Amino acid sequence: MNRQHLQYRTKQLALRVIKMTETLPENRTSNVIARQVLRSATSVGANYRASLRAKSVADRINKLKIVEEEADETLYWLELLVEANIVPQHLLKDLMVETNEIVAMTVASIKTLRNKKHS
Repeated sequence: MNRQHLQYRTKQLALRVIKMTETLPENRTSNVIARQVLRSATSVGANYRASLRAKSVADRINKLKIVEEEADETLYWLELLVEANIVPQHLLKDLMVETNEIVAMTVASIKTLRNKKHS
């Protein structure tokens, strides 16, 4: 997986979450979760992009850790939408799978960078 492909996928995640939140019902709970998931999902791509401009391997690892945390948080908010019966699971399944894949790819990148750093 090259950097450009992951950069594309993280931006697409943000765009998909933006579109999804626009379809949520207008109530207090949905509004709170929408703000949270929007913040975390848009942060994934922004921080991945920042990681590409890191000044060192350690800096890149730190920025990728933020990507990992934000993607995992995005997954949490998506799970809440399902478990609170705000959105049916089948409507968020693909988005949740994509978010999980981004977490996995980010973790793999961090491991690779740590191995290179210690070599």
